[in-house]
Amino acid sequence: MTELRHIYPINISDLKPTTPSTGEPIFESVDPATLYVDPTYQRDIGERGIRQIRKMIVGWDWTKFRAPVCSYAEASGQTVLKVIDGQHTAIAAASHPRIDRIPVQIVEAADTAAQASAFIGHNVDRLGVTKLQLHQAALVAGDEDALTIQQVCDRAGVRMLLTNNGNYEPGDTVAITAIAALVRKHTAMKARQILEVLAKAELAPIGTPHVKAAELLMTDPDYCDQFEPEDLTREIATAGVTAEHEARLFAVAQKVPLWKALAITWFKKTRKRRRAAARNTSSSSQWLPCQCLSAWDLLSKLCFLR
Repeated sequence: MTELRHIYPINISDLKPTTPSTGEPIFESVDPATLYVDPTYQRDIGERGIRQIRKMIVGWDWTKFRAPVCSYAEASGQTVLKVIDGQHTAIAAASHPRIDRIPVQIVEAADTAAQASAFIGHNVDRLGVTKLQLHQAALVAGDEDALTIQQVCDRAGVRMLLTNNGNYEPGDTVAITAIAALVRKHTAMKARQILEVLAKAELAPIGTPHVKAAELLMTDPDYCDQFEPEDLTREIATAGVTAEHEARLFAVAQKVPLWKALAITWFKKTRKRRRAAARNTSSSSQWLPCQCLSAWDLLSKLCFLR
């Protein structure tokens, strides 16, 4: 028989452990139908979630049970338990005809912000929890980076959706990863200007390729000085899905990412600003025909970009 191993502490001489700010969790047995979910940071159950719940009901196994994490909260003058993590398990238990009560882990989370922060802690590395959900929870928790992203979007006229349901209005987006990277890489002002170009073009939705293509054209010194932002907006709005179709063909033919191909497609048809030298020698006309790199020249440069 294999000898059992003790749990033993590791060396932490180089660490400075924090003092827990709350008491240890407690466990209670509750009726799962009495639990609540806060929609400010948790999504509704979609089709995929329903399938997961049905599978849990059919194969219910207490040896695989993970207690939902809850916290006390006030709702309509009553003290209730809100599920921070484990709403699928709670719904499956409430739906199961032979399950009346389940154990839940109750933690101290005094307000919605603390509960949202706990939700992030439980779900940040979990499959099935989207970046959009984590962003929404971070907003509720008052996370500074999330608030900055939201302010940039609001000022640019971009609406960050909580779920990707396929129904979009102009200016809607679910490209949280691309926009977060944009805000981290540039100033909030520059990120707003880039997103504003896309929002004013009334894209529905604003996708990751749109964000990355606009970022390149609006920040690369070889291109950003060759046009006015409103002219890029005009081209994006005018070209519409035709530009995206052309970009897809170009991306496949030239083996470049879609966003690079989209940048090429937009740039080559955007009205170009008069070059600085010409602008200094003549004031008779503000605009000249395109005196910029060809699409192939642009492609050769883009192929070296990561």
